Amino acid sequence: MEIRLKDYLQAHRVLTDGAMGTYYERLAGPGSPVCEYANRSDPERIRAIHTAYLEAGADLLRTNTFAACREILNVTKQEQKELIKMACEAAKEAVLAYQESLRAAGGKERPVFIAGDIGPIPENAAVREEEVLAEYRQIADCLLDCGLNIIWFETFSGMDGIRETAAYIKKRNPEVFVMAEFCVDKYGYTRLGHRADRLLAKAAACEDIDACGLNCGIGSGHMEKVLGQMRLPEGICLAAAPNAGYPERLQSRMNFVNNIRYFCDNMEAAAGFGLSILGGCCGTTPSYIEELAKRIDKNRPAVRHRQPEMEAGEKPVTIKENAFAALMEEKKRCGHKIIAVELDPPYDAKDGKLIESALALKTSGADIITIADSPMGRSRIDPILTGVKLSSITKLPVMPHIACRDRNVIAVRSQFLGAYVNGIRNFLIVTGDPVPSESRRSVTGVFDYNSIRLMQFLKEMNEDVFREDPIIYGGALNYGTGRIDKIVERMERKIEAGAKYFLTQPVYSDEDIERLYQIRSRVDTRLLCGIMPLVSFRNANFIKNEIAGVHVPDEIVARYRPDMDREEAEQTGAAIAGEIIQKLKNFADGYYFMLPFNRVSLMDKITL
Repeated sequence: MEIRLKDYLQAHRVLTDGAMGTYYERLAGPGSPVCEYANRSDPERIRAIHTAYLEAGADLLRTNTFAACREILNVTKQEQKELIKMACEAAKEAVLAYQESLRAAGGKERPVFIAGDIGPIPENAAVREEEVLAEYRQIADCLLDCGLNIIWFETFSGMDGIRETAAYIKKRNPEVFVMAEFCVDKYGYTRLGHRADRLLAKAAACEDIDACGLNCGIGSGHMEKVLGQMRLPEGICLAAAPNAGYPERLQSRMNFVNNIRYFCDNMEAAAGFGLSILGGCCGTTPSYIEELAKRIDKNRPAVRHRQPEMEAGEKPVTIKENAFAALMEEKKRCGHKIIAVELDPPYDAKDGKLIESALALKTSGADIITIADSPMGRSRIDPILTGVKLSSITKLPVMPHIACRDRNVIAVRSQFLGAYVNGIRNFLIVTGDPVPSESRRSVTGVFDYNSIRLMQFLKEMNEDVFREDPIIYGGALNYGTGRIDKIVERMERKIEAGAKYFLTQPVYSDEDIERLYQIRSRVDTRLLCGIMPLVSFRNANFIKNEIAGVHVPDEIVARYRPDMDREEAEQTGAAIAGEIIQKLKNFADGYYFMLPFNRVSLMDKITL
């Protein structure tokens, strides 16, 4: 009768294999393709790698499917399915041949398990979450259809994708053993800013996950340190599979130090934290697993020899009051509206007019200055650095916009930290305009994540790094795109990710005002409605015809003439803005003024 891994772990520890990708590259030589292609082109070598790990003492093999997603491999859905099937066949054939060799040598078979390996599918703002989740399900289906009853998610940076797919797997077959391992840095954080102990606690609380732990990202020394500093979750099997160390790249190859003894010393110490499943990741080879098998008593279950002392409770923290958040509350109590005014930083290094405009806002009733982040994908002065300067000069709160277009997680975390130590506590989180088409050959948008993911990242930082004085942030509301129920659903996801307010696109038409009213009536949040006074006939036609997502009715444009002077045009724009404000006042919590060309003098002409 087949032994279930869940039952086996009640009385044993399990050793996994080590690296597949780096070991395959080492054997196949420089310039070798991604190892998942070898499931078709070089299956003998894949079987040989599996066999080498079995002979070294591994009890659990991972299929060669870590990067078997369509974006990485650039394959069709059918080709992906075939590669996954071949990977499962290679692992099974290696196990059958290994067990036969034991019998032929007069020995008996030993328990060996095969896990279907699933790595993270690359995500960016151009890929819908539903598409990513659908591909995770398809990969899981392929692995389950091949008869595997263990699914191993590894090197993830958060629970997204795992939680939903694990539930799908368990619904299909409740007996499948689901593992989830996360990749952290030496400080115990994932690239999305999740702290390891909180992430493992979430995994342990998920009823569809049977084991959780850490893998990749760090070497054994840092792995032992990170695990030793955490209070590990109870009631779930724990796993760890660090890298051999930190590599250097030589001639397009990742080279790791051969440090088997050091690695196993650290893993032997880490086993004392109660690890049930131990193995290796990048840079490790069968030699690492062979030595580890000599150190770990696999015939006894995991026992926790030492753990950090559990504190009686969280130490009391005095939460500082965010000035802008307090102002929003006060204005709501008094029935007044929040006034946010956007200033665009210049394209060059001349900031004199910008500072002059910011100083003028001090006497115009502005509550906060928002600072755009290179709108339309055209480079301007950094919004955070601009915010630091304007805040220092005007003493007004500032709200830099942060777009996902230009920065990866490493850069944006550094910027949040830099902004924080300079006193900035308010942000608008947006996905961001795309890079202009004429620049795409030389400039690439990052878009490692969308606005919701970035909010989730900042929420984690608030719960940890900024706990005593959290950052307040909001999101953009594109009210004119799609069905209202879908817009509301996305807003609610942003609220769940920590958004405290929303700033809308400019509003002009009665239809859009009614649409905003319907949205606001269904969502409990602060809504600052966008007001953009048009300042000339040309400006009105430009916004109407060239800015996506903004609807300027013909009757608005008709109120301008080509021969209007500046003063008459501004008065017209201010009058229209005042009319729109009157129509919004019954449900808007405030107004978000976007003043063309930073013409702050318009604020004195608009009736609030």
